[in-house]
Amino acid sequence: MRYLFCQCVTIVDMNDELLSEVLYEHGEYDSPALSIGASVTTYQLGLKEFSVVYDKREGKTTRAKVVDIEIDLIKHPTVTRVFMEPVKLIVGQHDIGQVD
Repeated sequence: MRYLFCQCVTIVDMNDELLSEVLYEHGEYDSPALSIGASVTTYQLGLKEFSVVYDKREGKTTRAKVVDIEIDLIKHPTVTRVFMEPVKLIVGQHDIGQVD
């Protein structure tokens, strides 16, 4: 089955003041049936200025749990979105610089 993996990302400053919230789309992947509570392994997220990006430096992988699965029956073809547990990124601590 084809899934669109998403994750809510809260971006805060060093004083834990909310700067923005974004829904980061990891992309569409074919996967066997998923259920809430399953774990997904992916790259950690980081910040390049105020944009959420993958931190592809060596050893920067993470596991996230699936917290919700949404099936949109209105769109054709049907879209199935998988929501992973939300993360908080702190400006200054999660900046990855110009690494690609």
